[in-house]
Amino acid sequence: MAAKKGGRRITGLETEYGCLVTPTKESLATLHRIRDWIFENRRYGLIDLHGRDWEEPPGNGGFLFNGGRLYMDMGHIEYCTAECASVVDVVRQDRAGDSILQEAIRALGLGERAQFIRNNIDHRSGATFGCHENYSLLRQAPLTEPNVLSLLTFLTLRLLFTGAGRVGGVKGGQGGTSAEAIPNEETPDFQITQRADFIQNDFYEWVQHNRAIINTRDEPLADPRLYRRLHLLHGDTNVLPSALFLKVGATRLVLDLLECDDLPPSILADAVGTLRRLSHQPAPPWRVPMADGSMADAVEALSEFRQRAVGRFRGRDAETDEILGLWKRVEQGLQSNLSSLVGVVDWVTKQHLLDAFRASENLEWGDPWLEAQDLEYHHVDPERSLGLALADRSGSWAEGGEPTDATLVPPADTRAKARSDAMHGFAAVSAPYELDWHYVQQEGSAPLMMLDPFKTTVV
Repeated sequence: MAAKKGGRRITGLETEYGCLVTPTKESLATLHRIRDWIFENRRYGLIDLHGRDWEEPPGNGGFLFNGGRLYMDMGHIEYCTAECASVVDVVRQDRAGDSILQEAIRALGLGERAQFIRNNIDHRSGATFGCHENYSLLRQAPLTEPNVLSLLTFLTLRLLFTGAGRVGGVKGGQGGTSAEAIPNEETPDFQITQRADFIQNDFYEWVQHNRAIINTRDEPLADPRLYRRLHLLHGDTNVLPSALFLKVGATRLVLDLLECDDLPPSILADAVGTLRRLSHQPAPPWRVPMADGSMADAVEALSEFRQRAVGRFRGRDAETDEILGLWKRVEQGLQSNLSSLVGVVDWVTKQHLLDAFRASENLEWGDPWLEAQDLEYHHVDPERSLGLALADRSGSWAEGGEPTDATLVPPADTRAKARSDAMHGFAAVSAPYELDWHYVQQEGSAPLMMLDPFKTTVV
């Protein structure tokens, strides 16, 4: 067996929440009330006192005591997790965002007027909003053309276990940001992922109007001599904790393989076209064209990555073994028994629920009632979420799905703890401050740099 290597990686998510407000004309004002309540009297964090990049004014958002960040972005509340060194912490910190928003709704008495949805599509306008993934990557990682294209293959095909599912697709003539998407010649009844219709490139630097699978902007938010930051735009916001655990865990393992220069020589002929075609085909077999002119089975191609990760990393630690075990379980379900993945993989679970609902109500796929049920799947309130009601709780991802004190407490093994500690100190003396991911500063003092994302103290 090859020597084991890697496994030390920072990961974080950025989730833009859908929000249903009644009446609709009060949407923006309601979101501002919710944001302001979160930072009122420094309840969950410290509001920005200074302007930030991208024309973000003071008071638009702030950093949270749990190490994360919450702010307004183009009409959405966006929640960024703290920097996490473990996959379970990613799931835990991600769910903490749901809990904070639900607490705000209850405290403000908005339960009948505002609902937050963990999805990526507005069915009415065709607008899309994202769930971005961030992974630290060693600057010395061998980013050769074969390695980058192999990574692109994995990131494209993984939609088979990361997709959240959706009713329908982009239609010609929809408003919102659908002009940036490619309308479908025939609108699918149901597809695997919500983002496929909006991805236009393999690689691109900017994110607003030309979405790519991999964002190439080099912004490490850490020591640039040691780290890059891989920024992914194409993934769905997951509801099921197991799906989120596998999405993040498998991707981290593939990046470990990249840093070991041990990715399989698997290159797609057309990553963006494959992403869309697979999304529109929610049943096997999934055949994909490769760059060498052959056709491959998508599940078998993904299995090449898993098997290499098993050879390199099995036995490294308990979390790695759990990721590999769940990956194999999902792979077997995709190959032979999709129904075994209900409660584990989001798109399979959603399709199962919608098929049952259609049968009970005698509905066709085009019925608007199904779009409403689609949204209920993504509700952040556990008492309303159709997805969480069926969630598999058999692994450590279930622990991650319960935020416990993660709404206020950061991960203990990353710089999120250092930033949180500094923020508590700033709050105690009530002096002006400036906060960012890689530094903090109080007025009259030198900035405290946090270029090492694993260092838990500032000096």
